[in-house]
Formats: sequence, C-alpha cells, structure tokens
Amino acid sequence: MCGMLLDTLKNLSRKRFRTSLVVLAIAIGVASVILIMTIGDTGKAAVEDELDSLGLGSLTVSADQRIGRASLESDELALIRSLEPVDEAIPVIVDYSNISMRKLVAESVIWGIDSGAGHVISLNSKYGRMFSSEDVKNAANVCIVDESVAEAFYQRDNIVGKTMNILFDGGYEKFSIIGVVKSGGNMLQGLLAEYLPTFVYIPYTTMQVMMNRSSYDQAAIKLKEGVNAEEAADVISRALYISSGVKNGYKVNNVSQQKESLSGTLAVVTTVLSLIGGISLVVAGLGIMTIMLVSVNERTREIGVKKSIGASFGLIMAEFMAEAFTMSVFGSIIGSMAGALLAYFGCRAVGMEAHFSLASFMSVVFIAILTGVVFGAYPSAKAAKLDPVEALRRE
Repeated sequence: MCGMLLDTLKNLSRKRFRTSLVVLAIAIGVASVILIMTIGDTGKAAVEDELDSLGLGSLTVSADQRIGRASLESDELALIRSLEPVDEAIPVIVDYSNISMRKLVAESVIWGIDSGAGHVISLNSKYGRMFSSEDVKNAANVCIVDESVAEAFYQRDNIVGKTMNILFDGGYEKFSIIGVVKSGGNMLQGLLAEYLPTFVYIPYTTMQVMMNRSSYDQAAIKLKEGVNAEEAADVISRALYISSGVKNGYKVNNVSQQKESLSGTLAVVTTVLSLIGGISLVVAGLGIMTIMLVSVNERTREIGVKKSIGASFGLIMAEFMAEAFTMSVFGSIIGSMAGALLAYFGCRAVGMEAHFSLASFMSVVFIAILTGVVFGAYPSAKAAKLDPVEALRRE
C-alpha cells in the first residue's frame, strides 16, 4: 500500500503544474459548493432567529374584513381566552405612521398591545419598564421603543423619560417613553428598512382612542405546552363560528407553520444553488479525464514494459485509479478548507455567525472524490487494456 502511494505521488509529481491545475479545479468546485451551502444554512438560521424575535405567539386570529358581520373585539377575545388549548391571548393593533423627536421625523410601525404582551410576543426589556395594567386601563399616553429608535434619534440606546410625538389622524400626540426594548428583527430591519423602519409600542386601549375604534387587528395566542397547533386552530375557528354565526369569518394562522414553510423554501433554494455550484465538480472531473488520457499516451511505453514483465490488468488499472483518487482527495481537502474559511470570514464581515454542517462537508467531499474516481475510470481502463507489444513499439 505504501509502495503504491509513493509511486502515485512520484507519477503525479512528474507534471507538477498540470497536476496542480487539476487539484485546483477540484478545490474550486468543492469550495464553491461548501460556500453556497454554508451561506444558505447561515441565512436560514438567521431568518428563523429573526422571525422568532418578532414573535406573535403560536397562533394569530384576525377577522375577515370582507365580511362585515365578522369583528374581533373584547367579547371574541374573552371567548378565545376561555378555550382549553389557549394559555394566553392578547389583542394587537398595528398601524404605520410617523414619529417625531428633536425635530426629526421617521416612519415607524406602531403596535398597540396589552400589558401581558411580553408573555406572548418577544419583548426583551433593556431599560425602563413595560406597560402596567393601569397604563392599559387608563389609555395612558406612554410608549416603549426599540433600541433602533433610540439610536436613530439620540445616538444612544437609553432614552427613557424622553417625549415622542406620534402622528394619528393628521395630528401629533405626545407620548412619554417609559421603556426601551431590544430590537426585534435587527436583520430584517436592516434589509427591509423601507418596510420595517422601527417599532414603537403603546397600550392597545390608547391606540383605540387615537384611532376611534373598538376592534383589534388580530389576537396573538400562546398555546398551552404540548398542544397541537393545528388542532387548536380548529377549536378556535369552530368556537368563533358558533359564537358569531359567520362562516369563514375568522382567519387562524399558524405562525410556526409559516416559519417552517419559509425554512423549507430557503432549504430548496440552497439545494438548487449548491447543485449549480456542483457543475464545477463535473468540469473538474472532465479535467481529470483529459489529463489522465494525456498521461496514458505519454506513458504508453512505460505501461508496455510493466505489462511485459507481468503487471496484470488490475495492477495497471489500480495505479491510474490511485492517481485520480489522490488528486480528488487533495483537491477536496484544499477546497473544503478554503470554502469554510471564505464562509467564516464572509459571515464575520456582515456580523453574522456562520453555521457549518459536518454532514454537508462530508457529503460534498465524498461526491467530489467519487466524481474524480468515476471520471478517472475510463483512462485507467484504457491504460490497462494496452497491448504490451503495441505499447513497446511506440516512442
């Protein structure tokens, strides 16, 4: 075994530049596939984390606005809270408006929420306090902002005690900032700043007063542990239908299912891009075949001598297959290391944590080596089938 390895390395070293080009081609193919797969896995994990940070519980319920008799108000919310699968439910009202501080104006998503919202949606307090039941009961003009708002207006993250103006129905209303929470959806806000500029939270009762309405946009529901979300959705839909008499008047959305659907879509995109990157592995395999065919022609006389002194078909075949295998292994190792390093430093550059999959690495390396061996089989068989007499006649 050691003797064959030494012979293989000796044969490959005869044409170092040519061998290096083949190894480089394999390395580029492996690196590109690993880079694409790692970026895909990292992006998928980042999107899932951001969606988790935006929260909104296990299920959300909303009334179909096209059906006039369907409404989501306090009675419907009380009914939802009374159902067996439901652990907690909060009203949510959403509006897109302008906020103003220090003579600066910015677009913002205004969330009207309850005092217990932190148990259902992701709100991680950084400074100050959350809403109290008194704030909600009195429809107080108080608000909580995410840290991106503080940074945008004051270049610091603690602005508790400051005053903010929020635009409602053509006029600005003053709100006291009582808390700052960590930004939910940092990445999404960065990529989709036009659509998710900043988040501001106020008591839902205050929002109802400002917008002159009694209904909610949706109810965010947290289910009891171990409850099946799809079964719970059916229970809620049936209860609302029986209560209102309005068929299909309410939409119950499974937030986790939507996240899984998005994750599945991202996985498919990553797989497709990886397959496209894998084309370079096929090109590298063709390179191995071409180089080895040239090598067979150059070493025809050498092969003839070996066969004339007793070298078998299998021995000659194994010698050339070993060369294809060795080039594939070296290229795969170099490519996997290069791909991992590029992915790591690329993710670091954009402030993300790279997610590596050992199984993905091993599968790419295995496929690359297999490709090299498969494409090296024909030249190896051609060398092994040479007639020793004809081979010795060639110069």
